[in-house]
Amino acid sequence: MRVAIVNDLRMATEALRRIVEMQDGLELAWTAMDGREAVEKTGEDLPDLILMDLVMPEMDGETATRIIMEEHPCPILVVTASVTGNARRVVKAMAAGAIDAIETPTFGLDGRFSGDGPLLDRIDRLMRDPAGFREVVSTSRPNATPTGSVSSAPHRPSIMLIGASTGGPQAIRTVISALPRPLSIPVVVVQHIDHQFVGGLVHWLQEVTGHTVVESAPGAIEPGVVVVASTNEHLVLSDRGYAHRPDTEDRLHRPSVDELFASAAETSHHGIAVLLTGMGTDGAVGLERLRAAGWHTIAQDEASSAVWGMPAAAIRAGAAVETLPLDEIGPRVASRLGVPGDTR
Repeated sequence: MRVAIVNDLRMATEALRRIVEMQDGLELAWTAMDGREAVEKTGEDLPDLILMDLVMPEMDGETATRIIMEEHPCPILVVTASVTGNARRVVKAMAAGAIDAIETPTFGLDGRFSGDGPLLDRIDRLMRDPAGFREVVSTSRPNATPTGSVSSAPHRPSIMLIGASTGGPQAIRTVISALPRPLSIPVVVVQHIDHQFVGGLVHWLQEVTGHTVVESAPGAIEPGVVVVASTNEHLVLSDRGYAHRPDTEDRLHRPSVDELFASAAETSHHGIAVLLTGMGTDGAVGLERLRAAGWHTIAQDEASSAVWGMPAAAIRAGAAVETLPLDEIGPRVASRLGVPGDTR
């Protein structure tokens, strides 16, 4: 795996360089001192992973992430001095397409590293599923409505599920903003994001959508609320309500979209499930199970996705009843609820 480092602090760059070069299977692609240089170098030499700082001169990491994900998509891991101190910047960078955020490791005068564990763990998880994070998708787009023996249920939905990864926060915002106010059903969201950033994401979504958005907690399912998976355990559904389930399969993503979707397929609920932008294949298997159970399933189309990995995998599996542009998903859900979408 070829890793690029973007950081304006020489000590931080040197620490990251040493960590990369000491690990089997990793090699340094290049380094950049700011976001503008990173955008230029990514266009010339696409790495397998970018370690992106947030606060830099010329161009910050959030802006660089957005441009790179638009022009030359590749996995970007935010590595910054203080994750909590830069919480709002982190949420915005993840909305732009970053896959996660960790604090910058340091090394002392004795040459020993401190805080490198989270970085190595995240890279290890990426290396165990390289195809999932550098999903190579066909340039030909599938039909908008894949053929199959299973069609969506005609009755009114009782719940809505959303799964997303890279570029997900902004896509989730677009979909939820178009839903009618007040909501008549619960909306359950799994976004690939570390639990320490969920509070910031929830606050931001409530602020920009006007809906009631809360962190998930075990208990009954309540209509009219957007619930976001809040722990590094899997969020699952039953007819009794929500639960957090420990990971037993060493899944790459915790929480997993597949776990939410698959659990919902075993309930008496019939609703709408939406798989949005993201690298990898998480959610494709679960969406297929939901379609088989009679749910109306929607995958985001290629043109409007930051990274067309997860939706593409679902479409290839025949799991999507419909493939729609991002700005049409919310209104389509509203129409199936029997009310007009919110156009504010």
